[in-house]
Amino acid sequence: MLKKNPYKLLIAAILVGITCFANRGVAQVLPDLKNKFAAYQKDNLREKLFVHINKSFYLTGEILWFKLYCTEGSTNKLLDLSKVAYVELIDNNHTPVMQTRVALKNGTGNGSFALPFALNDGNYRVRAYTNWMRNFDASGYFENEVTIVNPLKTLPSETKPAKRLYDVQFFPEGGHLVQGLTSRVAFKVTGADGRGLPCTGAVIDQKNDTVGRFSALKFGMGSFILKPAANEVYRAVIRVNRDTIPVRKLPEIQSSGYVMRVTDEGARWDIQIQNADSSATSVMYAVVHTNYAIKAAEGLQLTNGSAHLGIDKSKLDEGVNFITVFDEQKRPVTERLIFKRPGKKLTVNANTAEPVYGTRKKVNLVISTLDQNNKALSADLSVSVYRADALQNTDPQHISGYFWLKANLKGHIESPDYYLENDNKEADEALDNLMFTQGWTEFDWSKVIAGDAPMIKFLPEYTGPDVTGHILDATNNTPGRNITAYLTIHGKPDQLFMAKSDSAGKVVFNTLNFYGSHEMFAQTNSQRDSTFRIDIINPFDERHSTAQVSPFTLTADMKNLLGDNSINMQVQSIFSTDQLKQFNDQPVDSTSFYGKPFKTYKLDDYTRFPTMEEVLREYVGSIAVFKRQGKFDIKMFDVDKLLGRPLVLLDGVPVFDEDKIFKIDPLKISKLEMVSKNYLYGPEIFNGIMSFSTYKGDRANFEINPKAVVLDYEGLQRERKFYSPVYDSDERLNSTIPDFRTALYWNPNAGTRQDGKVDLNFYTGDKSGKYVGVIEGIAGNGETGSHVFYFEVNK
Repeated sequence: MLKKNPYKLLIAAILVGITCFANRGVAQVLPDLKNKFAAYQKDNLREKLFVHINKSFYLTGEILWFKLYCTEGSTNKLLDLSKVAYVELIDNNHTPVMQTRVALKNGTGNGSFALPFALNDGNYRVRAYTNWMRNFDASGYFENEVTIVNPLKTLPSETKPAKRLYDVQFFPEGGHLVQGLTSRVAFKVTGADGRGLPCTGAVIDQKNDTVGRFSALKFGMGSFILKPAANEVYRAVIRVNRDTIPVRKLPEIQSSGYVMRVTDEGARWDIQIQNADSSATSVMYAVVHTNYAIKAAEGLQLTNGSAHLGIDKSKLDEGVNFITVFDEQKRPVTERLIFKRPGKKLTVNANTAEPVYGTRKKVNLVISTLDQNNKALSADLSVSVYRADALQNTDPQHISGYFWLKANLKGHIESPDYYLENDNKEADEALDNLMFTQGWTEFDWSKVIAGDAPMIKFLPEYTGPDVTGHILDATNNTPGRNITAYLTIHGKPDQLFMAKSDSAGKVVFNTLNFYGSHEMFAQTNSQRDSTFRIDIINPFDERHSTAQVSPFTLTADMKNLLGDNSINMQVQSIFSTDQLKQFNDQPVDSTSFYGKPFKTYKLDDYTRFPTMEEVLREYVGSIAVFKRQGKFDIKMFDVDKLLGRPLVLLDGVPVFDEDKIFKIDPLKISKLEMVSKNYLYGPEIFNGIMSFSTYKGDRANFEINPKAVVLDYEGLQRERKFYSPVYDSDERLNSTIPDFRTALYWNPNAGTRQDGKVDLNFYTGDKSGKYVGVIEGIAGNGETGSHVFYFEVNK
């Protein structure tokens, strides 16, 4: 009989105990992480906005046209939640120079900016977001660059930068360089315009010995392998063309910590975790999440300081996935981004009937949309056609690259569509470089693990543009809590909204859609809350754009083109002024908030009395007029039942001091509408309603409440008509009116039918040249696609 070694038994028992303890820890920690992550994201819907801008270069005096696509962040499906989008034009000082709010319906909307001659030459950014998106980082807003030149100002001379500016960044895989551990290090070299630069370089140590070499693969990005030594400082010598960039230091080397290495093995991702302590046996936790949900979670047991994990790609969602590794204390210690290519794609095809057209000729455009199986699929599309000269950007931003990449990564991404349109070894490597050169995370894990819910300050605008105010007690400037406020937006009809302030004095009026500029009247009840005032808050996000506008440059060739384009713009402005200022009719609900009144008194149908007291006493029913201590009082009746004091309105504005109504000249009042029932509206219950209307809708120049806020307020943008002349007769074809359009066509609502087809047409103008058409679109299932086509116009 063999004698058992008691020490081996003891060691085995300890290992079994450690394993069991670790398994119990994993069983407890992973569900806890999943639950806290799910709780953090619960009811935390994300919206994304893509804006199709009709071209990239403009002159002041021209119109910038755009189409908005608002989607649910995890599926890219059009989302009918927010009914309002905010669009801004921002200059290189991060200052908005134009702002507008655009109506959204079923997740889409369209608008325009008529570029004023007050703008300076330069590059600008178009920024777009919804009120709900303001709850999150402003880096999630849509932004894209356009160039605007003012031809009425002295054109700048050809721009020649005196000094080349370079930005060099290094990104160790997983986030850190740790001594003694081999790491893959990505780099990114860009110019002043944010574009990547082809480059080569070498990594040198403190002795100036070369320990590695590298070269950019695509867009100034690449990677190299480095095993950092203790107490060493590494630097990079980089050459861009014939320039040598000043020596740059690599990130600091840590004496302890973790590194991560992620390898694409085809059907799965292999993840290796290493600790600087080769004897470490601690437990780690790896979480893979995307689209605001955890897709995989595993516990890892370090063996000799190392652990491996395989992630089956079939378990992951398409798009950007985040791999985060936690230590035993649930602290995130290393992270990596990976990308799963989308399998579904909307294919957009478009062809003009001819490759070359004469001037003032009809262009027939046939568009078809197909799914990944080449089956017909209807889609929402927008189409732009413009002259493709050297002033325009030859690499426009498309919808697929934006939703799959740019909307999910921080920082500037050059040519995002390249990564989706190319599926080969080089594109895969370039895509992997992109994944760990674009920032690390979108989550504050400390808040997730602590169970802190995201702070929601802004609600979706699902009825129309919200008007937000702040109520203060004028006697001590403290917030007015639980105070009812009243907002009247003058129009046809006048709209009245009510809201109650919160503990911070904030009050939000959920209005219905109103378009253009309107006089707005905001107040509290002057008889009940006489010491309070309302300040109306700017509806736009005042956080600065984090993106840098690239420097404005102008070459000699571009300057030559500007003269011709300036003439085109001015000719169009002179001969087509009226056509360029036409707007589509917007739907307007002509019903007052209280619906159909019980009784309407048109005062011209009755004897005209000289005082309002006589009018109300003589022929207005359902009320009783009293006078106590020299002041009038009105009571409303429902048949024989006394209701009490009604809500009194003058051109939609509440009048809380009824005595003032009796001081109005009745000859300026056209009608009185009565609701002789108790009426619940917003936070208030009224004992009936009396609504007076003047002939001019100007409240008869009567001051109702001196503490009220009265201002002109811009609602939703009116939809402008795109001017596209039709030459369908000899008279029009031979018209002497010049047609110098370079933007031939813009259709933000060019959706295909159920058979996946649509036929469009437009006419060329008098300007010859090469023209480009850009189509952007999205299907109901969230598949996105775009298409670019060309044709020539010859005289």
